Amino acid sequence: MSSLISRPWLWAWLASAVVFALSVALSGAGQAGGLLYAALSFGAFAAIVGIGQMLVVTLGPGNIDLSIPAAMTLSGTLALKAMGGEPGTALLGLGVALLVGMGVGGVNFALIRLLRLPPIIATLAASLIYQSLAIWSNRGLRIKPPVALADFATGRSLGIPNVALIAIVLAIVVWVLLERGVWGRWLLATGQNARAARLAGVPVESVRAGAYLSVAVLAAVSGYLLASFSGGAALNMGQQYLLLSIAVVVIGGTSIAGGFSNVPGLWGAALFMFLVVSMLNAYGFDAGARMMLTGVIIIAIVIAANARRSRS
Repeated sequence: MSSLISRPWLWAWLASAVVFALSVALSGAGQAGGLLYAALSFGAFAAIVGIGQMLVVTLGPGNIDLSIPAAMTLSGTLALKAMGGEPGTALLGLGVALLVGMGVGGVNFALIRLLRLPPIIATLAASLIYQSLAIWSNRGLRIKPPVALADFATGRSLGIPNVALIAIVLAIVVWVLLERGVWGRWLLATGQNARAARLAGVPVESVRAGAYLSVAVLAAVSGYLLASFSGGAALNMGQQYLLLSIAVVVIGGTSIAGGFSNVPGLWGAALFMFLVVSMLNAYGFDAGARMMLTGVIIIAIVIAANARRSRS
């Protein structure tokens, strides 16, 4: 029991369960099914971008990707523009989104590696370029996704939202990669001590490149799915996922000091964040109050994590 309680992922899931129970108690038991379905649908997008952010944070202090919202917007915009709403073009749109993700990740890492810019500066500066490209390519047009793609993005299989199923599959793949794969062990070793990992033969720079490519590709996939889900690509569609991607990583139990990832906790944190925001919306709290609460939660989790490390 003590071993189970000590696992960070457990607390994220317990927190989401408590908020879910409070929401159901306040809104009525008849709303439970709809609330859970909505949490899985919207939490899926936070989980996908959170998985990518988690890989970067695992590299150690100072590693974070602030270009996620711009990458989502650019990939969603270009994918929809390539598809043009025509039937049978879903794979074309996905291919465009993946290419955008790889391009974004490549540019981000080039700025970090070749120009030796801090990741927070490199990704923030690059995000302005990506957002400008999205604005230029969009030009006020709102192109709808193909009907079949929109139906898939908003549909369900076995009672579970399709976007949630995709997020769950991605989470399982990354979890297995981290737990069983060589690259996963290299990533954790790099985050724990990059110098020692390099001396042990770990290709540290290749691992870092893989992490920054992964977070950009996952952001692009999330942008493609979000644009299909919402019926179009808005220029601010990824804005809320900057703070949210960091929140789910921290709340989910991934170490901000690097060297430790937590995929199960990340999904619990994604559900928790949606349920908290949903409950605040129900009581009429504005966006500022919701962002303030998110910041308070992140600070509290960081303080608790630091206190725990100090005791150990």
